[in-house]
Amino acid sequence: QVQLVESGGGLVQAGGSLRLSCAASGRAFSAYCMGWFRQAPGKEREFVAAISWSGDSTYYADSVKGRFTISRDNDKNMVYLQMNSLKPEDTAVYYCAQARTPMKTFITGGDFGSWGQGTQVIVSS
Repeated sequence: QVQLVESGGGLVQAGGSLRLSCAASGRAFSAYCMGWFRQAPGKEREFVAAISWSGDSTYYADSVKGRFTISRDNDKNMVYLQMNSLKPEDTAVYYCAQARTPMKTFITGGDFGSWGQGTQVIVSS
């Protein structure tokens, strides 16, 4: 089993930036696709970004494409989400997640089996 701990959330003005981090411990981090999801109050959880186990491929929701960048450091067991040009609609709890299956890339929440506790991001207008 893997443990995931997010950090880096906070309050930021619209147009600002934040960098979320996720520290992983447990099973072989470098073998698994990692993803970021978010859930706003009263809304369902939604996919934000994913990165392949090797880091060679990245995927983004249309709503964040061009503004957010996902990356990973397999030597440090870390995954990051750089968020630029933040908008009030980006306000949500952001979750880091690890895929259930190694060596494959996913973007659907059901394909991720391990989740962090979440970090709150609030973007003020």
